[in-house]
Amino acid sequence: MNFEVKQKILNKIKEYDTIFLFRHVRNDGDCVGATKGMKALITATWPDKQVYIIDAETAKYLEFMGPEDAEMPDEAYAQALGIVLDTASQARISNKKYTLCPYLIKIDHHIPLEPYGDLQWVEEERSSCCEMVVDFYQTFRDQLVLNSEGATHLYTGMVTDSGRFKYDGVTGETLRCAAALLDVGVDTQTLYARLYLEAFEYLKFKAAIYERMQITPNGVAYIFVDKAMQAEFNLNLEQSSAVIGNLDAIRGCISWIAFIETGDEQNAIRVRLRSRFVHINGIAEKYHGGGHACASGATVYSLDEMDALLRDTDALVKEYKETHEGWL
Repeated sequence: MNFEVKQKILNKIKEYDTIFLFRHVRNDGDCVGATKGMKALITATWPDKQVYIIDAETAKYLEFMGPEDAEMPDEAYAQALGIVLDTASQARISNKKYTLCPYLIKIDHHIPLEPYGDLQWVEEERSSCCEMVVDFYQTFRDQLVLNSEGATHLYTGMVTDSGRFKYDGVTGETLRCAAALLDVGVDTQTLYARLYLEAFEYLKFKAAIYERMQITPNGVAYIFVDKAMQAEFNLNLEQSSAVIGNLDAIRGCISWIAFIETGDEQNAIRVRLRSRFVHINGIAEKYHGGGHACASGATVYSLDEMDALLRDTDALVKEYKETHEGWL
């Protein structure tokens, strides 16, 4: 069945001279890599096609991947194919002009929250949306051209969304897709330096994380990065959100959460939830979010709601530990 869907996607790409690629708000390596990788794949195969990615928001740590395209008039959208990548729901699509496209395709690896678009290709078991784009390339390798720039974009999304290939969901197919990109040409040393080298001041922030983090009675590690802490270490929202990656290796903690105060007019607190073994996406969905079984995001709007989310997660972890073995 997926082959038939991929064939229809290929046919639609061939049909349109202009294509707009869309992704989710609060962009990350996967959605940026998937859109930029798909753009490189299309333009290398069909140089005469016009492909645009228009997104006012770019995470600072991904700026090395290059700028986005300038805004286009509504008339351009009205004659173009739209492809939304790595976005489970319409509410999370960053460029709202996707509605102007006469035909819309959804390519995504998240747990489906809602159907949208005229054609959908969703594989929630995939480790990243970039992996799906690579699979698309390999399925039609006799018809498509991928250069090293596109391969690097796609590899960036794969490596960041899989936690350098260590998260749940990484399979043999994931590594075969990564190998295909390396065969095309990816300078991994430069890429890893851009992604993972840290400023000395940020290392001081990491030290503060370990001093201030807390653990619930049943083993949920968490930290609240409030505006005062952000100001103390001169952090932007993306740098603050990256704190979640520092809580994943605590023995006995099979779930970990970062709360990031945004300081917006709604008093929103961004929540990043991660877990090992236990599925926490239900918690995220209860608190204005969603995502993968073991990697989700949510939003709370008060300290009381933050405490409620923590209690719910702690209860979930308690139940899991009482009914399962081998959770380390």
